[in-house]
Amino acid sequence: MATATSQPAPAPTLSTRGRLNGILFVALFALAVTQLAAISAIANLGISPLIVGIVAGAIYGNALREGVPASWAGGINFSARGLLRIAVAFFGLRISMQEIAEVGWAGLGVSLLVVGSTLLIGVWCGVKLLKLDRDTALLTAAGSAICGAAAVLAFESALRSAPHKSAMAVGSVVLFGTLSMLLYPVAINAGWLHLDTLGAGLFMGGTLHEVAQVVGAASNVSPEATHIATIVKMTRVMLLVPVLLLVGLWISRSPLPGQAQGKGRMAMPWFAFGFLALVAINSLHVLPAGLIHTLNGLDTFALTMAMTALGMETRWAQIRQAGPRALATGAILNLWLVGGGWAITVSVQSLLG
Repeated sequence: MATATSQPAPAPTLSTRGRLNGILFVALFALAVTQLAAISAIANLGISPLIVGIVAGAIYGNALREGVPASWAGGINFSARGLLRIAVAFFGLRISMQEIAEVGWAGLGVSLLVVGSTLLIGVWCGVKLLKLDRDTALLTAAGSAICGAAAVLAFESALRSAPHKSAMAVGSVVLFGTLSMLLYPVAINAGWLHLDTLGAGLFMGGTLHEVAQVVGAASNVSPEATHIATIVKMTRVMLLVPVLLLVGLWISRSPLPGQAQGKGRMAMPWFAFGFLALVAINSLHVLPAGLIHTLNGLDTFALTMAMTALGMETRWAQIRQAGPRALATGAILNLWLVGGGWAITVSVQSLLG
């Protein structure tokens, strides 16, 4: 009786090759995005390559998605998920405990109060008032409260939410963060907010969405305010890890309808512990400054790749379903950041001054 000889299946090789092609495609796309973001008209608005990446990726993914081979989908997905986790962890090399200590309890107090209140208001308004789904409300609140697009990416990775929800949250960060970046220096320099140099730094670092927006706004006030604002902003970034863990605990104890208790969807954010480890390494000053600079540049590029890939997976039809409500949530949060953030800054400065 003849036995059939099995032929080796080429599928794994083709799958690996397609995945690598997808990653390379995203990398080349992100390289073009980086060059586009470097144009002075865009850079001067405080718009980072991450933001340009998700917009350009979404335009490409909706207009020309048929031009991408199906075998590349695995590489695009890896860029939006696996690479994202690695990049968020390496974001820790931008922070040191010595810098955070420079602004003392005032900077920490403003950061804690702004982040905590903004998250609570964002989730309550988004879910209860505007009937958003919990993921979109959380992503929008996290982007406003912590560090803009980078926080949205970190929460997206832990929540494993749909790409279009991240796109809506990032859109809110871009719109209201840019408006605030342009208006803050005018209001502070005109004396409308009655803030001294320390107060201006605390206010801008504590309430603006993106790191680039903080630097852009504060540089139009004074070098001293820029230094304080940047450190306060990085203090907010440091809160990313404890917030992720607390939100994960909350989700596990408050499951969505149809889920059992303790069966929430938020994955354990192991990359957050990598983030903390790299903060500690950076605080020890054991790595050469040149290496840190290079790694930060590579990390920005990796985050740009992740944003670009998320954009490619985003569909306009999904955004249209909740877009106005997500923007309304972002608008409410921005009003809170301006008014509530100013009140928090003045109160903390008065209490600790």
